[in-house]
Amino acid sequence: MHLTSMTPASKTTGVDGAEPITISFSAPVAPNSPSPTLSPSVPGSWSALGNSMVFTPSAPFTPSTRVTVSIPDGPTGVRSAGGALLSTPLTEHFTTGNYSQAGLAELLAQQGYLPMSWSPSANGAVRAANAESATDPATLTAAGEAYDPPAGQYTWDTGYPSMLKTMWSPDSANVILRGAVMAFESEHNMTVDASLTPQFWRALFRAQLRGERNTNGYTYAVASKHVPETLTIYHNGHIAMRTLANTGIPVSPTVDGTFPVYQKFRFQIMRGTNPDGSSYADPVSYVSYFNGGDAVHYFPRGSYGFQQSLGCVELPWNSAARAYPYLTYGSLVTVTG
Repeated sequence: MHLTSMTPASKTTGVDGAEPITISFSAPVAPNSPSPTLSPSVPGSWSALGNSMVFTPSAPFTPSTRVTVSIPDGPTGVRSAGGALLSTPLTEHFTTGNYSQAGLAELLAQQGYLPMSWSPSANGAVRAANAESATDPATLTAAGEAYDPPAGQYTWDTGYPSMLKTMWSPDSANVILRGAVMAFESEHNMTVDASLTPQFWRALFRAQLRGERNTNGYTYAVASKHVPETLTIYHNGHIAMRTLANTGIPVSPTVDGTFPVYQKFRFQIMRGTNPDGSSYADPVSYVSYFNGGDAVHYFPRGSYGFQQSLGCVELPWNSAARAYPYLTYGSLVTVTG
């Protein structure tokens, strides 16, 4: 009795860590034959199917992991249904790949963290259905989607300005995905820094398993520096509010670009340096930081709608109070004009 093949093949790299492992021999395998061992191990089960032994994981191997498959020989090793023994022990290995940006995008879209929905194509739906025989099908399906995303299509939610679409790419890193990751981290009590750590992926897979969805909805804000300056907030595809705003004066402008909200304070003493070199320590309320020291917040002024701040987007009290709940962690703020 001897080994004829293994899937994934020995020394293969970029392997989907959620897929079964199949080891084929030259003769039918005895149903009670001792199983190979895996290092590192993951939950799952071995079964003898004809000439093959198949390991079906119930949890995936982690990315970039070298997996060693050890196949025992002799009287305590793998044997055929006719009693033949494996003559020599075998050790094979393969290396799992990385989770993909495209898979990340699909999972975040399904959980409501993007301004669009995602649905699988016919082939993608079949692939997902085939995973449901596993012990923990939703987790394996999610991990498989992260390793090797199935074909499908995105449908944008209506009601958002066209500039948002220009920032989107499902296959590569972009500010929309970054904001979605931060929103997920915030809702799951994780550090809000957009880091794709193993902890993040485990939480994402668990959320998919449990059918959890974004409870804050999707927010996108546009600060326009065209006079009169305004802040417009879109939420779940509708204009939630539009208000006069103040942006930075020429010597301390509000930088153009799109940035996710990364820190929030209901009240804060905001400290810094004025253009003349003096220091300030101003009490401010309803503070949502989006780019360095730039934040959307309340600041008392005699009027609003033109350059007055040192880089922040200043709002009247009532407008700031309304904006604050919408500008949750990960919400994007575009500064333009």
